[in-house]
Amino acid sequence: MRIVLLFLVLFVGQSLDAQQLRIGVLRKYSVQKILFSYDKGSYAIYGDSTHFGSILPNEFVDITFTASGKLNLKKGASSLGDFKKVFLIQNKQNSSITLNTKSPIVKLRKYKDDFEITAMNANLRVVNLVDIDNYLAGVVESEGGGKKELAYYEVQAIMSRTYALKYQSKHAAEGFELCDDVHCQAYHSMMRFTPKIDSAVKATTGIIIVDENEKYVDAYFHANCGGQSCLPEYIWNNPVPYLSTFKDTFCIYTKQATWTKKIPKGEWSSFLVNDYNYPVEDSIFGLQLYDFTQNDRLAFYVSPTLGIPLRDIRMKFNLKSTYFSCHSEGDYVVINGRGFGHGVGLCQEGAMKMAKYNYTYQQIILFYFPGIFFQDSNVDAFFTQNTNYLDDF
Repeated sequence: MRIVLLFLVLFVGQSLDAQQLRIGVLRKYSVQKILFSYDKGSYAIYGDSTHFGSILPNEFVDITFTASGKLNLKKGASSLGDFKKVFLIQNKQNSSITLNTKSPIVKLRKYKDDFEITAMNANLRVVNLVDIDNYLAGVVESEGGGKKELAYYEVQAIMSRTYALKYQSKHAAEGFELCDDVHCQAYHSMMRFTPKIDSAVKATTGIIIVDENEKYVDAYFHANCGGQSCLPEYIWNNPVPYLSTFKDTFCIYTKQATWTKKIPKGEWSSFLVNDYNYPVEDSIFGLQLYDFTQNDRLAFYVSPTLGIPLRDIRMKFNLKSTYFSCHSEGDYVVINGRGFGHGVGLCQEGAMKMAKYNYTYQQIILFYFPGIFFQDSNVDAFFTQNTNYLDDF
C-alpha cells in the first residue's frame, strides 16, 4: 500500500492518456556520482518514500553510489541520507533538468520529465521516465540533426515511434525499456535546438507503420544506400516481406553516396585466404582476388560458391558499406564504394532529398517500405493505403 500511495503522489497531475517510457540513460558509462540541477520548472525530491522539497533555481542534488550499495543523497551541501531509490519528479509538465556526471565526467545533458535513480551492478542506474513524444523529439534530433525539412522529421518520428513500441521491453531485465545508445536509438538529450522537430512529432502523434498482419514493421534505416537498397537477407540472412531491393536516385549525389579506400594487398589476400580458403591457384578465381565488380548489390565476394559474405569483408576492413567494387593498383587494393550503412530500409539522405522536393511523409515512407500500412497506435485505426502514392504527387 505504501508503494502505491507513493506513486499516486509522484505522478499526480500527469495526463492519464500520455504514454510514458522508461529509458536507461548514460547506460554505457559506469556512473558513480551525478548531479541533477535546475533547468526549467521545479522538481520534487524523494528518497525512497520521503519527500525532501524541490529543486529550485540555482539548486541541485548530488547522488553518489556508496560502499553499502545505497545512494547517498545531498541537496546542495546538506546530506539527506542513504536510500535504495531516488525519484526526481517534475512539479509541472514539460519541465526539464540538467544531468552532470562527476564520476566519470560526461558531457552535460538535459532531459524532460521524471527520473528514477537506483543502484545496479555497483553503479548508478539512471532512468528517464519520459512522455513518448518528448522522447521521440530527443531521438529525432540525436539521429537526424538540424536544418532538415519538416517531412523528413515526420518520417524519422514515425520510424522511431514504431521502433520504440516494437522493442519496448528490450531491456526489461535491467529495469527499463530502451537504452539511449545506438543499440536501441540515440537519445543523448531532450530536443534543444530544432523546434521544427517538435512540430513534426506532434503532427504525427500516435502514427506507426505496420505490415499486412498488423504487426510492427522493422523500421530499419541507414545513412545512404548508394543508389540501390539492399535485401535484408544479404545482411541478416532472413528476408523481410515488405522490403526489397530497388534503385534509389534520390541519394546518389549526396555527400555519402561514394567513397574510396586503399588496403594493402597483403592484408586483403591474407584475410581471404586464411579465413575463407580463397582459391588463389584457380585459373579463374585467382585472377579475381583483387578485382571485383558490383554493378548491382550482391551478397558474396566474386561468387556465391566461394562463400565469402561481403558483410564480413566490410566488418574486417571497416568499410562504409558492402556496396563496393575493387581493383589492383600497385601494392594496394583500391576499394570504390557506394553508400554508408547496411542499405536496408529507409535511406536517410534519400529521404531528406525527397522532403526537399516536397514529397509528404506518407510518400517517402511508402517509397522505401512498399506494402506497409499507416496506423494510429492510439485508436488502432488504419489509414487507407494508396499504392500509387508517388504517382499522385
